[in-house]
Amino acid sequence: MAEDDESKKKSLAKLRDQHRKLDDEIARMTGGGAFNQLEVQRLKKRKLTLKDEIARLESEIWPDIIA
Repeated sequence: MAEDDESKKKSLAKLRDQHRKLDDEIARMTGGGAFNQLEVQRLKKRKLTLKDEIARLESEIWPDIIA
């Protein structure tokens, strides 16, 4: 069980890193003058997908316990 959690935590760290890099990429693309709106939309969609994956993994690692 602990091994599985460690694996999930490593995956979570990778997903967070990818999410942060996409955020930086979007900011860089939109920060200066004209940009490809379609490409920015694709990046934002990928970023949302990563956010959903992050939330799913977090809930698997640290489930909400109602006491």
